Amino acid sequence: MVTGGGRGIGAGIARELADAGMKVAVSARTPEQVEQVAGEIGGLGVVADVSSKDDVERMVAEVERELGPIDLLVNNAGIAHWGDKHWEDEPEDWWHVFEVNVLGPYLVARAVIPGMIERGGGRIVNTGSGSGYLPGQATTAYGGSKAALYRIGEGLAQQLEPYGISVFTFSPGLVKTEMTETFGDNMPWTPPELAPRLVRVLASGRADRLSGRYIHAEHDDIEDLIRRADEIVENDLNAIRLQR
Repeated sequence: MVTGGGRGIGAGIARELADAGMKVAVSARTPEQVEQVAGEIGGLGVVADVSSKDDVERMVAEVERELGPIDLLVNNAGIAHWGDKHWEDEPEDWWHVFEVNVLGPYLVARAVIPGMIERGGGRIVNTGSGSGYLPGQATTAYGGSKAALYRIGEGLAQQLEPYGISVFTFSPGLVKTEMTETFGDNMPWTPPELAPRLVRVLASGRADRLSGRYIHAEHDDIEDLIRRADEIVENDLNAIRLQR
């Protein structure tokens, strides 16, 4: 199941997973986009707002009823708010970013984890952002929400390790989508196919030793990380840490 799968990075991930032979459900808030992507990949489209507990429970129930157990969750739904002046932001606009980018992944993971535990395994992949750790980020809502999402993913990986469930947070890089197209043509844009390819590898199980790690779709070679997994875990690499 791919949330935020109606366009952009999420739609690319849904297409890649379907190409890998998976039964894929895509969700988003815009019916036309969901139906288009689901029809294209022969999957299931579900209109839902991930920040709503009732919507999430309905969505998960429908996916499980139509496609069966959810073995892979891609928490990709997210919104941006680039407010320049924190003190002039409307509180509801600022907080809504956290409702979608943080509460949403929590609610969806919460809904699918019991089934994964019962079946003895599964994988959760969170779409993070460099805004959550790179210096010079003037945004407070978006960057703050993505930093929180990484920390949640790392903690959840530890909680779920005994149950055979892996959790990853990855950065797709700077991909030109409707969310970022206003940045201009001269930005160091990341090829849009890299994030879907990375998620396909994470879904395969070959990278499970890296559960809890932060992986960059453009700057990390996932095959190299898999080969070096023991070293990465032993030295606590691919993690956001304070250095003294």
